[in-house]
Amino acid sequence: MRKPTLLTALFISLPLLSGPALAWVPQLEETTAKNVIDGAYGRRAPVTTFLSVNLGVKAGQFVAGPNAVTAYMGGPACVDGWLADPTDTTGGSRPTAITASGQADQLFFQAQDARDSFKNLNVTEALSEEYATQRLANGELRVDVAVAGLPTELARNAYLVRMKSKDGKLVAPVRSTYVNDFKQDGATWTGTLVYYFAPLKAGLGAGAKAELLIKTEADTECAYSVPLDLGKFQ
Repeated sequence: MRKPTLLTALFISLPLLSGPALAWVPQLEETTAKNVIDGAYGRRAPVTTFLSVNLGVKAGQFVAGPNAVTAYMGGPACVDGWLADPTDTTGGSRPTAITASGQADQLFFQAQDARDSFKNLNVTEALSEEYATQRLANGELRVDVAVAGLPTELARNAYLVRMKSKDGKLVAPVRSTYVNDFKQDGATWTGTLVYYFAPLKAGLGAGAKAELLIKTEADTECAYSVPLDLGKFQ
């Protein structure tokens, strides 16, 4: 199970029950909150609260599938080179995984913490201002981009990440930061970049298929497109 990540800038088996219909939740309400809390306490099967895309390469294909990454700029050669030698970062670092999550995911960790502290977290408390202010703002989506092969720690600032709106415009994140997991791995650096988007303002509904665009720190024309299905998690 995933563990919550710390940001440098701030912030007995049970029978499976039928799960709720999935779609990213821009603002938590009672039904979703109860399902998430009950999952964290083991009262029901856990709700899927995040989407993870594995951009590792195995046998010449992305682990997440053949359409996990396409070339947005620079042509097919950009992706072909990545697949041919994923460990070669002389032409730029590689995104290795992308995780999208919202308020429901953060509530899961809040409920898990309460349970571990031998406390009961009910829906009313979970939706109170005290707990809400420790989660994403309404309408925000968090996107974590794990990267490997950065030539320097400073080079993480050169990453460009955008979301493509419904009308084709490129939408910048409302803010960005880093996880405190950056470390030197031989001659290069690895770690996780964090971006916060407002999909609704870009015309992307809760169950939309969004398009995440990534340009690494490399001085090349290559840019990549990664589809994110907002209908696969809450």
